[in-house]
Amino acid sequence: MSATRPLHLAAEIGGPPRYDAASHTALARLAEQGALDFVTLNDSFARPGPDALAVLARVAPATTRIGLVPTVTTTHTEPFHVSSAVATLDWVSGGRAGWHADVSTTEAEARLFGRRGAAPADALWQEAGEAADVASRLWDSWEDDAEIRDVSTGRFIDRDKLHYVDFEGSTFSVRGPAIVPRPPQGRPVTVIDGTSGPARKAAARYADVVYVRATSPEQASALRDDVRGLAAAHGRDPDTLRVLVALTVDLGDAETAPEPGLESGPQLAGRGTYFRGGPVDLAELVTQWHRGGAVDGFHLTPLAPERDLERIVNGTVALLQHRSLFRTFHPGGTLREHLGLTRPANRYALARTSGGTA
Repeated sequence: MSATRPLHLAAEIGGPPRYDAASHTALARLAEQGALDFVTLNDSFARPGPDALAVLARVAPATTRIGLVPTVTTTHTEPFHVSSAVATLDWVSGGRAGWHADVSTTEAEARLFGRRGAAPADALWQEAGEAADVASRLWDSWEDDAEIRDVSTGRFIDRDKLHYVDFEGSTFSVRGPAIVPRPPQGRPVTVIDGTSGPARKAAARYADVVYVRATSPEQASALRDDVRGLAAAHGRDPDTLRVLVALTVDLGDAETAPEPGLESGPQLAGRGTYFRGGPVDLAELVTQWHRGGAVDGFHLTPLAPERDLERIVNGTVALLQHRSLFRTFHPGGTLREHLGLTRPANRYALARTSGGTA
């Protein structure tokens, strides 16, 4: 990877459960000031509080540039409804939506729905991949110019430009078309945490952004190469993927001396997902790993969101900007533009104009 390849940064704005969007809005606006690509809001069926997708729909009108990526569970949910909700977020935000597709693994969460028990990871991630696949097909099921809105003739839509998706998955089927017009981005950005083997397979096939977890730039580079190789095996262009290292950061002890034996600089602990140090130390780690070609960027989860995100934006990001390693403004209006990803062509429009099948 070239050292001139753009650096991508994203941050989690969750934390202790909250029942209003005020704190999330403030954190998203702070991240926007730092020109981060996107913010995420983690969620699960076991987590109390409002739905992450609904919270970010509230955050959308209070922000103008930052990408908004809620966690959306594909287990026990209806893919048609999920795709509609994510498309709606893309419309509400003016093309800044993504979704972090995740699975539900516990029996306790399964009992909330009463449909079926917990399933093995392989089956859950196969279903998640199929949910991502059918979502992209549903987003394409309206061609971009399907809406006519001709008052004089009473025609709202060109029915020839709406398409059945007729999708058959391992656990569900969807006929389509969607009930929401094609989103502003064409297809909102799909994010998958590729830490586990089954998740990585789904990520390589369907995701635009993939998280990996590494303890060294060499390991990160190897994981990035693995994801890109799997994507190529599925006929994808690996350059359409953005591979970000997921890192939990604790910047609370920036003013204290490092523990004995850790004086040499930034340290990763646990499973390689935890960083403890100061904003300058974090900037050094980001600089080293990115300049070495190991990663496309980082997804940072602040241990204490209000404290650490401020130090990330006003400390780490400001230093990276001073070094000309990170932009000072958003390059466009959509999340795809922030990530350097093109707007996908509509598969059904291509098939119709070429006389083929989608």
